[in-house]
Amino acid sequence: MDYDPVKDRLVRRFERSTLLYRIFLGVLHVVFLRAWYVRDALRRALSAAPDGRPFRVLDAGTGFGQFTDWLLRSDGRVVVTAVDIKDDYLERLRAYLRRTGLGERCTVRHADLTDLHEEGPFDLVLSVDVMEHIEDDVTVFRHFARVLSPGGIVVVNTPSDQGGSGVQAEGDASFIGEHVRDGYSPEEIRGKLASAGLSIEDVRYTYGAPGSLAWRLLVAVPMRLLGRSFLFVPIVALWYVVALPVGLLLNAADLADRQSKGTGLLVTARRPA
Repeated sequence: MDYDPVKDRLVRRFERSTLLYRIFLGVLHVVFLRAWYVRDALRRALSAAPDGRPFRVLDAGTGFGQFTDWLLRSDGRVVVTAVDIKDDYLERLRAYLRRTGLGERCTVRHADLTDLHEEGPFDLVLSVDVMEHIEDDVTVFRHFARVLSPGGIVVVNTPSDQGGSGVQAEGDASFIGEHVRDGYSPEEIRGKLASAGLSIEDVRYTYGAPGSLAWRLLVAVPMRLLGRSFLFVPIVALWYVVALPVGLLLNAADLADRQSKGTGLLVTARRPA
């Protein structure tokens, strides 16, 4: 299915109200396990950051801006440059940041990651569920390495080749029609990041057995229903009454134990000092 049109219809129902948009971003943080893993990685990066100067972040493919918002709220040292290729997303994020007062520490602008002109330097580059949409990923990784300060970190979240994008066997169609690849193996993404000049720190499977079940309960089933018709909204709401507590427990179990395999990957790498 085409995933983006469903997301876009959902967000339009929340974007005009600051409170509703904040609630929408909060729901994304709760429902999507990837946000649990990414926030955990960001907390560790922020805790190791030196005091006394800004902590500069490039949110590379900011989308709805949920991690830009979270970073700005989490630490007053954080200064974000949020980029995306979709202008409607950027206008929505600018308006939200302007209304909340967070825009003073954030620059929002259009950028194609394969032709990135940012100079940096950044202490951290964040890429969440972006690389599976980009054919020329090696060029993007080289740009990440270029704009990082020495010792700077890149955090990449992306589907793995162990069933990422809903692909379980040869011939399966991706759950998300906008993906140009179904997922990375740890070896592939290690090699591509290393070829860009980055030193790999950790490659961790996400969405193991607990998280994959949570994803089906909290994301796949509701999105398929809404992809058919928004008349299913009342049914989806009732579904979450039952599925949400179970899904949250499964998400917590996935994060608590290092998974031996999974449909997602969380990768951290560093530009050598």
